[in-house]
Amino acid sequence: MTGTLLLANATLPDGATLDVRITDGKIDAVSDALNGDLEVDLTGCRLFPGMIDVHVHFREPGFAHKETWGTGSRSAAAGGVTTVVDQPNTDPPTIDGPAFDAKAMAAERSIVDYGLNGGVTPAWDPNSLFDRPLFALGEVFLADSTGEMGIEPALFREAVEHADEAGVRVTIHAEDADEFDPSVTDRTDADAWSAYRRAEAEAAAIEAACSVAADVGTRLHIAHTSTPEGIDLAREFGATCEVTPHHLLLSRDDLDELGTFGRMNPPLRSETRRQAVYERVADGTVDMIATDHAPHTRAEKDHSIWEAPSGVPGVETALPLLLEEARQGRLSYSRVRDLTAARPAAVFDLPTKGRIEPGRDADLVLVDPEQAKPIRGDELHSKCDWTPFEGLLGVFPEWTMCRGEIVYQSASAELPERLSIDGTFGTVDGRNVRR
Repeated sequence: MTGTLLLANATLPDGATLDVRITDGKIDAVSDALNGDLEVDLTGCRLFPGMIDVHVHFREPGFAHKETWGTGSRSAAAGGVTTVVDQPNTDPPTIDGPAFDAKAMAAERSIVDYGLNGGVTPAWDPNSLFDRPLFALGEVFLADSTGEMGIEPALFREAVEHADEAGVRVTIHAEDADEFDPSVTDRTDADAWSAYRRAEAEAAAIEAACSVAADVGTRLHIAHTSTPEGIDLAREFGATCEVTPHHLLLSRDDLDELGTFGRMNPPLRSETRRQAVYERVADGTVDMIATDHAPHTRAEKDHSIWEAPSGVPGVETALPLLLEEARQGRLSYSRVRDLTAARPAAVFDLPTKGRIEPGRDADLVLVDPEQAKPIRGDELHSKCDWTPFEGLLGVFPEWTMCRGEIVYQSASAELPERLSIDGTFGTVDGRNVRR
């Protein structure tokens, strides 16, 4: 829309009720008694900055039967996510300039903003890769001694050095295969995957990766930390870390019900460890929540625990689940803001995102905190029509705005005609945040 938009009487995450004025896709004022060309009264609702999900797998190119940039970004918008960061394990993998360009072309179908992570394999081309607007080196694996997992230590160090020169952060998938337990591979129960990829594997990998990063002097981010020991080690070494909603809210106690649909890497941990992870999320030790949205079809997941692929969807349910935790008083609304928006923006150098304040992009999410509803996989917008959170309560957005434009509106959303969109989702207008 043209002119200024005034969101009046908005209750912000810290509880303050203020007016938020938007001009040309930017927040230009947050104060009392503001004026605007078009006014929307938000009394009774809460306004949040859009979630920045720094860990998604939108699967395209190469695996469009699982997800596409179109379906994944619509799912993101419906869950209040306005920026996503895609990981490099597509086909082709994002390890050189041409592969980056192919993914960037696919990402133009996104309706939310995005960043693209590069990856490292023995065939990578750092020269052409770092010529592109790279977000980070994403989900880099440090190999175990047999070389069966990830890249060898020498190549890992080389990658970290290149990243340091380019000024990008390195995101580590922290599991050391030397710590896996092969004695359980004859088991067929759903818990066998958690027993195999032991919790000790995470701490060992974090310590090894952080030691290299400290020697080089580069910035390190630990993906999907799943144990209190791993979180504490990351903090000790000065690395940042993320926790997924599934490691926050689910544990090995849920695997009898989830079956192979609960297989992911790293796997679910014990209920005792889950509670300790939650404590670190609540008290500020953990930097952010990221979903590791990794969809697979039902047919793909419906195999044995050793044959089913790892990964679960989550980009549409993360913020709703956290808002329900806040509604129940287990997290503060301010903590939800920090975990999903403010801290990711700070860690990954996104100065125009993450907060509701003048000069930031108008990436905003409106929710009615009293309108919680059960999560149903067949009502979500991902190509993957299932969820590990089936039946849990979530507080879903009334509408989601990216740079001042509505990209999602629920059936119950009440918006002026000038602001409303034709249907559920807005037009394709996503942009690379590193452009």
